[in-house]
Amino acid sequence: MSDLPIGYWLKHLDRLIENDFDRALSTESLGRRHWQVLTSLHSEPATVRDLDHRLAPFLEEGEPTVAPAVEELRRRGWVEGGTPLSLTAAGQSAHEELFDKVGQGRRRLSRGISEQEYHAAVDVLERMSANLEQG
Repeated sequence: MSDLPIGYWLKHLDRLIENDFDRALSTESLGRRHWQVLTSLHSEPATVRDLDHRLAPFLEEGEPTVAPAVEELRRRGWVEGGTPLSLTAAGQSAHEELFDKVGQGRRRLSRGISEQEYHAAVDVLERMSANLEQG
């Protein structure tokens, strides 16, 4: 086991995940935020404000909203509407195609890790987050 603190591994892993998303989505000139918006709208229609709330943990400093990603997806014809936004048929199709690429990365990420270990790791991180949120 490494002597490095959890903060190191969290930041390192986040960078690796971000880079993996960038590679997987680069053929479409998309990034992680675009994928998150597509996936969120695939689950259920939402306003930009709803998306900002859902995706707030992923927004970087100086990135107050997902609106630019939404607008790029709208220009592509993948998102329509205003209140709420939803995926078009082309957006649904794009999501399905990209889902396979993203899935490959997720499988690499969890290679050699049982489902139980994965859920235990998420549970521990969730509890750590709750501890710090409570002060």
